[in-house]
Amino acid sequence: MIKGELLAPAGSYEGLQAVIRAGADAVYIGGNMFGARAYADNPDTEKLKKAIDFTHIHGKKIYLAVNTLLKNQELYGQLYDFMAPFYEQGADGVIVQDFGVLSFLKKEFPEIPIHASTQMTVTGPEGARLLQQAGVSRVVPARELSLEEIRMIHQETGIEIECFVHGALCYCYSGMCLFSSMLGGRSGNRGRCAQPCRLPYEVHSQRKILNNRDSQYVLSPKDMCTIDILPEILEAGVYSLKIEGRMKRPEYAAGVTSIYRKYLDLLEKNPREYKVSETDRKILLDLYQRDGFNQGYYHQHNGRDMMAVVNYKEQKKGKKNPVSRNEKLFEELKRHYLDTKTQEKIYGNLILFAESPAILDLGFRDTHVHIQGETAEAASKQPLSAERLEKQMRKTGDTPFVFDRLDVMTDEKSFLPMQSLNALRREGLKKLQEAYLSKFRRDLPERTPLETSRRPDDMPKSKVYVLTETWEQQKAALESDWVDGIYCGFSMLGLKGLNSKVQTAVEETKKAGKEFYLAMPYMLRAGQLNGFEKEFKACGDQVDGFLVRNLEELGYLLKLGLGSKIVSDYSLYNFNDMAREFLENLGIMRMVVPLELNDKEIKRKDCRNSEMIIYGYYPMMISAQCLKKTCGSCDHSSGKVLLQDRYGQRFLTKCFCDFCYNVIYNSIPTGLFKEAEEIKKMGISIFRLNFADEGYGETKKILEIFAQAYGFTENIEKKKNPEKLPALTKGHFKRGVE
Repeated sequence: MIKGELLAPAGSYEGLQAVIRAGADAVYIGGNMFGARAYADNPDTEKLKKAIDFTHIHGKKIYLAVNTLLKNQELYGQLYDFMAPFYEQGADGVIVQDFGVLSFLKKEFPEIPIHASTQMTVTGPEGARLLQQAGVSRVVPARELSLEEIRMIHQETGIEIECFVHGALCYCYSGMCLFSSMLGGRSGNRGRCAQPCRLPYEVHSQRKILNNRDSQYVLSPKDMCTIDILPEILEAGVYSLKIEGRMKRPEYAAGVTSIYRKYLDLLEKNPREYKVSETDRKILLDLYQRDGFNQGYYHQHNGRDMMAVVNYKEQKKGKKNPVSRNEKLFEELKRHYLDTKTQEKIYGNLILFAESPAILDLGFRDTHVHIQGETAEAASKQPLSAERLEKQMRKTGDTPFVFDRLDVMTDEKSFLPMQSLNALRREGLKKLQEAYLSKFRRDLPERTPLETSRRPDDMPKSKVYVLTETWEQQKAALESDWVDGIYCGFSMLGLKGLNSKVQTAVEETKKAGKEFYLAMPYMLRAGQLNGFEKEFKACGDQVDGFLVRNLEELGYLLKLGLGSKIVSDYSLYNFNDMAREFLENLGIMRMVVPLELNDKEIKRKDCRNSEMIIYGYYPMMISAQCLKKTCGSCDHSSGKVLLQDRYGQRFLTKCFCDFCYNVIYNSIPTGLFKEAEEIKKMGISIFRLNFADEGYGETKKILEIFAQAYGFTENIEKKKNPEKLPALTKGHFKRGVE
């Protein structure tokens, strides 16, 4: 069993100090930009540099969270100046989500280790290996993975693995969520999630409501607590055990850290006797919970027992004597971990003889310094005794050090003013600290100018592609002469007899004079396509390409030599031009313009070989949970339910049982209809319409409306009347995200 690193959250400098005192081996923290917790009390540059030094003095590591998606102007204009001081100071690693940030850091700050955030949605060894080849030293896989899937990544790649062991869980695969972004303009990909998953919803199916008023929090998972299964997690190959909680109080983070520290130490001393006490389990519950705990996804794929379903905090509102938080516990944690100071043991040797300079030797771990002070005089009245000298020198105050051993050599005939002794001590401790921290410092390499990609002068002739998820939609698209290609949803075909079904679909599509692409599942997990390599290679000979949604699919198809036939969907984010180059360098055909960029940001980006989605119900969440199962039972048949919010908005939710995930779509389709003329000038080579649940007639009608707006067909009836348009949203095209 490997010895694990206990990794604790810090939402502030004070929080960082508290978790280190509580026993963390490492801490992760964000600065005042680019972190996935924009609303935490993130420290400014000087305080974060101080935090790096504090961490190192106490023998711990510090990882900087730069785990959001960056726009071109941020990547090229702000990231270097933000990162440079922390690189020089000696940060031990950077957690990233953005492919462009990954490339940028490798180029500009080559010595700092890069960790792939859980926001990258690594779900298997192929995705992990792809990032490893790009220079990532550690991956934080999707929280939905089982211990067996994690073990597979560890065994097949050997890459360092960091996994969450305690705290809040997202309902959605992290990085695959647009819910907060689309509803409120606060993007989880930019660190500003408004947590719509913690709100009440009704679940409707065939005119029936599947849940009641006591079970409306169907998107709200219980918090994770894995204290009982730490041995299993470590045995699966997890190196770093991560506690969630940068937005919570420092007392919470310190309290959780102290409990996990206790049991990791017990495990190391006596693994056979590992057992968690009820007292400690209650402390964790008292610190924070949502209707109890679950053990995450380590032993189960989904289930109602993993969900809070009830919001007890809401129920307590208005009651005369609501059960309050355990304030006594929080006060005790504050006193123990916040209202205290931490000092490291050092040893020293003071030499003081009359008519000779005072000499102070100090040692801390592997660092030694030598300081020479003023010359001592022969005492005329009261010489300084060894005891008096030691007492004075031990006054280390608010420095990070305390003497474990201090040897004093003196003739006890000499005298030196107290202020001179104090100056000698201060200079010595300062020099010791600087000497020790100097080993963490880095020099900035010479910077090479970065050039943003230039937009092409020539305007390509635009093509139109249609994504279908039903055969009715496919029929409507095939009948539209101006449609150039079809993306056929994988769920329409299924894995059984894949080649023959693909061959039939390809022949039908080619007969209509169109290209055929196979749209891969929204989520692929480790091993789900094992044994189908021959089928996919054969598909590669038949189809014009594959639409890829996550890293595992990308790695899987690249391994099969199908890179030149890959189109990366919006969920493989290319927010900036370096991210676009990262994907292009893998050999893929083209990519999709990010859904969260606005018109101005798209214009500032190189959109060659890019598609833009101009119509579709955006997938708001991809989840391993199943609403049918949460509200009843799983019948293992792909189907759909409607999720209704407090305002009556209904969100179609599809259950994709072949790969066991749910997709929650927006209640209103995004349709860039009136913006056609502006978009046509952007130099984008392909426009795409995505269909989710529309019938044949509706699909046909929408295709006609957009064909006329974008000039793909002659406008026979002059202009379509506005009342014939469905209700549409512009998505982020005008408002973007912060």
